[in-house]
This record gives sequence, structure tokens and C-alpha cells, in this order.
Amino acid sequence: MKKIIVLVCLLAAGAAVHASPGRFGAGSNRVTNPWFPLRPGSIWVYRGAKDGKPARDVVTVPRAVKTVDGVRSQPVEDRLYLAGRLAERTTDWYAQDRAGTVWYFGEQTAELDPQGSVTSTEGTWQSGRDGARAGIFMPDDPHVGQSFRQEYYKGHAEDHFRVLGRTRSTLLTKEWTPLEPGVVDHKRYGRGVGEVREESVRGATERLVLVSFREPRS
Repeated sequence: MKKIIVLVCLLAAGAAVHASPGRFGAGSNRVTNPWFPLRPGSIWVYRGAKDGKPARDVVTVPRAVKTVDGVRSQPVEDRLYLAGRLAERTTDWYAQDRAGTVWYFGEQTAELDPQGSVTSTEGTWQSGRDGARAGIFMPDDPHVGQSFRQEYYKGHAEDHFRVLGRTRSTLLTKEWTPLEPGVVDHKRYGRGVGEVREESVRGATERLVLVSFREPRS
């Protein structure tokens, strides 16, 4: 019991805690957390603006599995278009532990120039490599005031979040990183849907709102 209490305190303080494979079952790639469900075949489309340009963001869950740091993880593909041009492409990896908490195991990201050539892969990381560690992306039962480290790759990926509000059907969080002091985002999630809105509230200009969500047929 003492070890469990210490672990909870470390997570709440945003400390980097290792996501050991023993914390996860064989079906850890099946992410069913109601606030962040990742059913293969699902597609989310967001519209808004970023850096003064019209933005469209398309997020898909492929029917694939990737083992990261010894844990079966679900890939998620994210394509951001600015003014109609593909500007960023990212693949993220998530896994759900036995308690229902979703962990973030890394991302492979690329920024593209107008010709489609990669100009930067900054922010790419993978748990278990070069000291990087997975972090908590969505607790199994989020409560106002909880705060977690989402990722840890020193100097490259150090995002944190805090739960600001919750109703029966919606969840509001605040995100920030010490790598970009002064930049704060708010995200809103819908139960059974996932993220429905993201908006910079300080230090940046970005807003994305969910305009369509499609689940696969059973």
C-alpha cells in the first residue's frame, strides 16, 4: 500500500515514472478510455487556424500495433494542413494499462516545406530510447486538480497537463511545457469521442475545433 501511495503522489506531481511492461496486459493496444478512445478505423477532422493560416487536422487510428519499450501500443496518425498544404505529419503511440489509464509512448514527427521535403523532426522521441520515458496522457478517472507529465525526453519533449474541469460529458485540461515558457493550451474532451477542441490561451495562436468524427462500423 505504501508503494502505491508514493507512486500516486509522484504522478500527481508530474514526476517521470517508468511505465514498466508489467503494468500493462496483453491487450494494452486496445485503448478504450471513454475520454480518449482509440478504436481502429476512427477518423477525427478538425478545422481552425494556426500561425495566421487556415488549418485542417486529420487524425486516424490505423489497424496496426507497434511494440514500444516492451509494451504493445496503438499508433495514431495525425496530418496537419495549413492553407491547404500538408505542413506536419506525426505518428503517436499510446497504450492503456490494466487500470484504464492511457500512456503516451512517443511520437515520430516531421515538419514539411512547401515542396513536401522534411525540414525538421524536432520533438520525435520514443520511450526506452536515449533516456526517454512514457507519460500519462489520460487517467482512467480524471479529477479536477490532477496533474501529470505526458512525456519525457529531456530538452525535446516535456509536456504536462492539469485537469481544470469536468462534467458528466466533458473534460477541460490545461497543457504546457517548460521548453516553451509562457505558452499555454486548453483542450476539451467529449466522453466517448475524445478531443473536441484545442485552443492556445497564452503565447501562441492556434485553434482547432472538431467538425466531424467517424467511428468504424462494428
